[in-house]
Amino acid sequence: MADIYDEENYAPKKGVGYLLHRVRSELLAAMDREFSADAQLAELQATSAQFIVLATLSTQEVKSASDLCKGMTYDAGAMTRMIDRLEEKGLLKRSRCPDDRRLVNLELTEKGQLALPRMRNTARRVLNRFLEGFTKAEARQLEGFLTRMLENAPRGS
Repeated sequence: MADIYDEENYAPKKGVGYLLHRVRSELLAAMDREFSADAQLAELQATSAQFIVLATLSTQEVKSASDLCKGMTYDAGAMTRMIDRLEEKGLLKRSRCPDDRRLVNLELTEKGQLALPRMRNTARRVLNRFLEGFTKAEARQLEGFLTRMLENAPRGS
């Protein structure tokens, strides 16, 4: 199979990597603005990065900072600081695993569980705004394309 990009047609600022980065940056910035504009979320000083952590924890598929780091682009130190901020806001709590005291589990507090639906609805509105002009079929196709790109990523990413 021929390469998509070659010496003649590769323009970094028009390539998929750059565009993905820009869309992600703009999407997170728009979510941050919407969170700030919402009185209840502004009171929490909620951010898009914090929403991603809370939403990920709510799936019950991850339970620790280490698990979170594996699925996000955060190093352990940055994740610890993020968890500290979320704990200070009362949105999540740490608890030692009773079977292995070295493990620290994370879970949403009642306050976190109450804030998450509002954050999720706000994020959904922002996503829908970014997808204006797309049909549902095109949006599903885009999701499929992005999923395929992730599947092509080197293992360990």
